[in-house]
Amino acid sequence: MSAAGDEVIVVLTNLPDLAAASKLAQLLVEQRLAACVNVLAQCSSVYRWQGRIETVIEVPVLIKTVASRYQRIEAAIRANHPYELPEIISVPVVAGLGAYLGWVAAESADE
Repeated sequence: MSAAGDEVIVVLTNLPDLAAASKLAQLLVEQRLAACVNVLAQCSSVYRWQGRIETVIEVPVLIKTVASRYQRIEAAIRANHPYELPEIISVPVVAGLGAYLGWVAAESADE
């Protein structure tokens, strides 16, 4: 299991295309900010932006990491995201396979 204060989290974001999502995933894992990043299939997103309802195709990304990495992940997403206001949401993992959570913590740690 991860150390106290280093709980496993999942960070969610959406990117406009597969190339941008894959680039972000590679960057986060290479920099050990995340143990694993799932680049999901395209989806349709419907939302209100600046008074208009928008419908766009996006690529959801699930980032598995630890809470102590959140600020650096948020900065990396903002620096590599084309949207003015990207979705960046952190969700705590309240339960999971201990060995997997330990792996996430180990792979998200500084070398």
